[in-house]
Amino acid sequence: MRLDLFLKVSRLCPRRTLAQELCDAGFILLNGRPAKSAHAVKTGDEITIRRRDREVVARVLKEPATRNLSQRDADQLVEVVSENPI
Repeated sequence: MRLDLFLKVSRLCPRRTLAQELCDAGFILLNGRPAKSAHAVKTGDEITIRRRDREVVARVLKEPATRNLSQRDADQLVEVVSENPI
């Protein structure tokens, strides 16, 4: 699954366009490297999201089967490793 779509489905970003903009600006890191929005996300990857006030590090637990998930199912996709204020 594409990185921008995964960020939307997992609810780490509220909208796919916002996820694309963050990727283009270099604020999304996949396994420690800047990633483009079309990069494929796999189980075990580590996603770092840098925003103005905080940095969130999350680990991918599983890939979703569909593009639309309930909130309960979306919470099972990622594990937040750390959330640090900047």
